[in-house]
Amino acid sequence: MTSNIFFFFTDQHRIDTLGCYGNDIVSTPVLDAIAAEGTTFRRFYTPTAICTPARASLLTGAAPFRHQLLANYERNVGYRDELADDEFTFGTALRDAGYNVGLVGKWHVGLERTQNDYGFDGPAMHGWHNPVDHAEYLSYLEENDLPPYALSDEIRGTFPNGSPGNLLAARLDQPVEATFEYFLAERTIRQLREYATEHKESGRPFFMATHFFGPHLPYNIPSKYFDMYDPDEMMLPKSVAETFANKPPVQANYSAHWAFDTLSTATSKKLIAAYWGYVTLIDEQIGRIIEVAKELGVYDDAAVFFGADHGEFTGAHRLHDKGPAAYEDIYRIPGVVRLPGGHEPQFVDHFATLLDFTATILDVAGLDSAQAVDGTSLSPIVRHEDPEWREDLVLEFHGHHFPYPQRMLVTDRYKIVVNPESVNELYDLVDDPDELQNRYGHPELRVTRDGLLRRLYLQLRERGDNFYHWMASMYPVGEQDFDVSLSSFDDR
Repeated sequence: MTSNIFFFFTDQHRIDTLGCYGNDIVSTPVLDAIAAEGTTFRRFYTPTAICTPARASLLTGAAPFRHQLLANYERNVGYRDELADDEFTFGTALRDAGYNVGLVGKWHVGLERTQNDYGFDGPAMHGWHNPVDHAEYLSYLEENDLPPYALSDEIRGTFPNGSPGNLLAARLDQPVEATFEYFLAERTIRQLREYATEHKESGRPFFMATHFFGPHLPYNIPSKYFDMYDPDEMMLPKSVAETFANKPPVQANYSAHWAFDTLSTATSKKLIAAYWGYVTLIDEQIGRIIEVAKELGVYDDAAVFFGADHGEFTGAHRLHDKGPAAYEDIYRIPGVVRLPGGHEPQFVDHFATLLDFTATILDVAGLDSAQAVDGTSLSPIVRHEDPEWREDLVLEFHGHHFPYPQRMLVTDRYKIVVNPESVNELYDLVDDPDELQNRYGHPELRVTRDGLLRRLYLQLRERGDNFYHWMASMYPVGEQDFDVSLSSFDDR
């Protein structure tokens, strides 16, 4: 029997803000309840820690180097700005298989095309943050006699040139019913009612996604959530001890751009408290959707997914947002799967990514999961079938504000990062989980380092990611069975 599918997606979401990932302060009962009936992946990663490329990978099941949509359009640095016309997308595949397919909320895949071009119903919403000038949202406020969007108590740092820094958080002078998050839940519920009616009348299955724009900064939320958590109880990340010694200089530059050192400790703690409040606001809105789904009788036997496009620094490594720094804070993300009917909760350490979500959605819908070319269905793990599984993950980054090519390999214990224009990085995630000490040059880890370089090289070559050519000549990746200079005239 083909299953209905609910998909909840957040933006820039740290895993340590959720009860199911060990936070015993933040209130996330709804997401924790999904985890309590499903499988929580402790080593779940984004293929790249930036919105558009990550979302394009989810849509296509292809790694960023393959789909080539490598930058957010607002700061595109010369890459393509739309997917290729013949690119596979799961929305179209579900539609072709007879599903109703809905997506309400953040899209951010390409410059002009919307989710409607890829098989999804739902209002087009461009941009990286809540589009509070969206016509449907403004009509919603007017129809419900709700006050307009307005901010106070803004929190900013100071840019290196002395001008006011990016807005990081603010008090939103609206009731919760007027928030864009509440509106997204209302809009999802409206779409869901239509799908549920058709499902009951004809048996037509549906895929219903809600993509929240938060908890991406700035954390602009009503007072109830802005003041929900006591800043004095917030602990700054241990990696605020970052010195950037023996690190790529771009990290210190990004720290200056995000003006972390211009903020007081009290302000940094307030930002974390506001971020947590934003997470609770979103959790409550997901709860409203699920409550209606249960009333309509379409939740219990549905598959449910929860994830995020990437993480957030919130002061870790003296940074905010994300960027060319391959730390766990922004690459490791929530990943929860509840197959139809649910099951006893389990927590697993299998390496997985958003690409595997794509394959699993296809699998649940009875379609060929191999269409997600770089993903693998997670269903066997969820069903305790003990499948053979990958022992590491290849991740990538291509730039934001400016081109910045990175490739990285994560294993149970280590992470190696190749930065062609700078120093490479090697972190021991067991002894140094905060990734403060770059051990790439440590002689006692030379054998480990060279082994990781070869593993990364071989996987990039197998994928067809031409980044491997740089590694072939620059690092000890083993004997080559081809001319690395590509000089066919060179007769050896």
